[in-house]
Amino acid sequence: MTTSAPAVPRIPEAVHRRRWAILGVLMLSLLIVVLDNSILNVAVKTISTPAPTGLGATQSELEWAINAYTLVFAGLLFSAGLLGDRLGRKKVLLGGLAVFGAGSALAAFAGSPAELIGFRALMGLGAAFVMPATLAVLMNVFERDEQPKAIGIWAGGVGLAIAIGPITGGILLDHFWWGSVFLVNVPIVLLAIALMIWLVPDSRDPAPGRIDPVGVTLSVVGLVLLVYGIIRGGELADFGDITVLATIGAGLAVLVAFVVFEKRSDHPSIDVGLFRDKVFSAAIAAIALVFFALMGVTFFSVFYTQSVRGYSPLETGLLLLPLAAAQLIFAPRARLLVDRFGNRATTTAGMALIAATLAAFATLDADTPIWLLEVIFFLMGTGMAHIMTPVSVVIMQSLPREKAGSASALSNTFRQVGGALGIAVLGSVLSASYRSAVEGGLDAVPPQLRHTAGESIESTLAVAARLGPKAQPLVERADDAFLHAMHVTALGGAAVALLGTLVVALFLPGRTPRDEPERS
Repeated sequence: MTTSAPAVPRIPEAVHRRRWAILGVLMLSLLIVVLDNSILNVAVKTISTPAPTGLGATQSELEWAINAYTLVFAGLLFSAGLLGDRLGRKKVLLGGLAVFGAGSALAAFAGSPAELIGFRALMGLGAAFVMPATLAVLMNVFERDEQPKAIGIWAGGVGLAIAIGPITGGILLDHFWWGSVFLVNVPIVLLAIALMIWLVPDSRDPAPGRIDPVGVTLSVVGLVLLVYGIIRGGELADFGDITVLATIGAGLAVLVAFVVFEKRSDHPSIDVGLFRDKVFSAAIAAIALVFFALMGVTFFSVFYTQSVRGYSPLETGLLLLPLAAAQLIFAPRARLLVDRFGNRATTTAGMALIAATLAAFATLDADTPIWLLEVIFFLMGTGMAHIMTPVSVVIMQSLPREKAGSASALSNTFRQVGGALGIAVLGSVLSASYRSAVEGGLDAVPPQLRHTAGESIESTLAVAARLGPKAQPLVERADDAFLHAMHVTALGGAAVALLGTLVVALFLPGRTPRDEPERS
């Protein structure tokens, strides 16, 4: 076996010595961006309470408090990665953190739902510049042979943030007002900025070429329209609605125009020819498909634990700990399986495990021992760890490190769009299945409340609470209807994960030498 000249390192010695401390700072930055969405899920009920406890936000306003962040975040990820490569990743990271921190402080003291939605969009703007830059900096402070291990630790940090968000939110809401779930970001941002100024070196593409304003504009418009259409379809639980179809169609049309323009441009934002590489395309597709399945199922698992099983937000967060523990344990070690069995075998096994755990949700009922749910979450985290690390390495090492911001942005864009699509599509399946299953049990509900009562299990339980003790049969019907809807939705998620299993099994490479020379 040949080796690739370890005597000629590409990373300056001063940077190499502090590479693990730099990774810690990058993970701290990543933590608050990922944690923010999971922490908000715990606070939505409080925010919907009338003032002074909350803001009296309606269901639609609550959805847009979540979706405004996702919409801006997903729409600008690609452009943010390009700017990081051009202007310098450290500068972009610092600027993104500052905007995110300012948006968090403003959101904490929002005086109305409309203000909260606006400040959440500002937070999404900052987050779009943070996430791709963290992975891009990582690629520029670690030598190629250590990159899989570093990316594994980075991926484990995502799992940690997903789990500790609800726990942190539950603790804060037990002791403080709703705005504390946003204000907690500010000291973390200040610490991350100080450590970044001290430790993190700047890097950029030394030959970025001319600016591509048309390409950047098309990418932003296309992604925003696509994600908005997906979100709107989920909100209406009707993807056949003319406004939904028109918005999604317009987004796809603009993205097609973006691809055509980039192919013909002599200074494209992204080389679309990369997608002719089956390995690169399969890795990107795997990220989108796994987040489609996982985000959709994680969305309904919160309602299962809180609405059906009666656990508090804090207890629900604690129930997610096995998922985070599995990612923390296995994500940094996934490279060992890749070295032994190859990307294809490792990732295919991870995808198959995800499909199996999603299908396992179809076996849960109101009396299932809770330890079985914990086992499912642990196995789900294990599968995710053995997908995210290998495919992230494949994507990041497909481009020279000078283009690391673009590679990271592509990966994160597909992940966000896949996740948004998963919540919207599987959420719509959940809503439609629930409504059809619960309708026959709404006879005891006053006619003017029947439509509202059928919207979701939370709506049914809210109506039941107003009706008093005589509504117990309605509560039981709601639980049964939700479990039916959850089973249908889980099987839909499992089918998508099986599609991902097929994609990676067919197109990802088998065993390859670890020391394959880096592209440049």
